[in-house]
Amino acid sequence: MDCQLTELKCVTALGGGHGLGRVLSSLQFLQHRLVGIVATTDNGGASGLLRRAHQTIAWGDIRNCLSQLTEQPLAADVLNYRFNEESALQGHNLGNLLLYTLDQLSARPLDGIQLLSRLLNINTRLLPMSEVPVDLIADTHEGLECFGELLVDQLHHMPKSLRLSATAQPTPEALKHLRRSDLIIIGPGSFLTSLMPPLLVDKIVETIASQSAPVIFIDNLLAEQSPAGQLPVSARIRWLEEKVGFQLIDMVITNHADKDLTLPHVNGIEADRNAPQRHDKVSLRNTLNKALAAL
Repeated sequence: MDCQLTELKCVTALGGGHGLGRVLSSLQFLQHRLVGIVATTDNGGASGLLRRAHQTIAWGDIRNCLSQLTEQPLAADVLNYRFNEESALQGHNLGNLLLYTLDQLSARPLDGIQLLSRLLNINTRLLPMSEVPVDLIADTHEGLECFGELLVDQLHHMPKSLRLSATAQPTPEALKHLRRSDLIIIGPGSFLTSLMPPLLVDKIVETIASQSAPVIFIDNLLAEQSPAGQLPVSARIRWLEEKVGFQLIDMVITNHADKDLTLPHVNGIEADRNAPQRHDKVSLRNTLNKALAAL
């Protein structure tokens, strides 16, 4: 392995879902030097069930990251276990319920996440984008307001704007790690509902803007089923930077040809043999080293 990644003192990755978990598990050798800032706006599936019953953040993406970071296969199965229709807990996910329970027993959500991480012997630090429950809202060009990720995912065209339902304060720990970071990674994942939510937290964006650490955007291997999936990566990055108000991305990792992409970029990343939509872990590490060398 190239020494570039191994020499970094702090790497922060932002996003949610399977994409962030894949990046974190690929760079797990960094241990405590690796931090994930996780989207917490999901209102569908098991996370939505919990959020509708209790005033809580969405736990699903955090649980997903933990399940990919644990080296215990049984632990991953336990975290991902979903109760079936024969159970009174139908639709709920055991890992989400466990995180919610630990939150109820802790002073703050982050304490519960850290406790479960220690129990699973995970050294990578996971931080929610905010410890306050918020929802994602898209405003369309037709003047409609789409409240919640479920509706945002169903849009046929890119929204006019994207915002959070309330002011979200990031954790002090997230800002501290961003200030210390030698590298910041965004993606892969669902553009509007995984990558954008952490970037809608004002102090997170302001902190990234104030740092000299390079920001690498990792593109999806396959186009997502959403309005963003219909756009080339150059258009998605332009849309993102218009919303945050400054040039954010320094380097792009993508396998897709895009004549309008003027940013430095590298390609050649391989897919996981068992899941063509997911990046191969070794290939992802090698390509990140390649991107760092180009920077």
